[in-house]
Amino acid sequence: MNKRNRQQALVGEVISDKMEKTVVVKVVRKIPHPIYKKFVKKFKKHSAHCDIVSPKIGDIVKIVSIRPISKQKRWRVSEIIRESIKIG
Repeated sequence: MNKRNRQQALVGEVISDKMEKTVVVKVVRKIPHPIYKKFVKKFKKHSAHCDIVSPKIGDIVKIVSIRPISKQKRWRVSEIIRESIKIG
């Protein structure tokens, strides 16, 4: 089995690109409320390393898990799924 197949992958939106070679990605998941069964949005922010691709704020990206690079970075941006639309 290839090692790349075992990596965890998530899809989220870039909310910050102010750092060098790092972006902050917001991953949203919808889970049903345990009592009321209505779907509730929960989100988590991940710091992701981006050296090959350079996403901008608003882009939808795919991130994969990697070994720890720093205190916060445990993810790498693998591809840009959809680019943000600039109006104006």
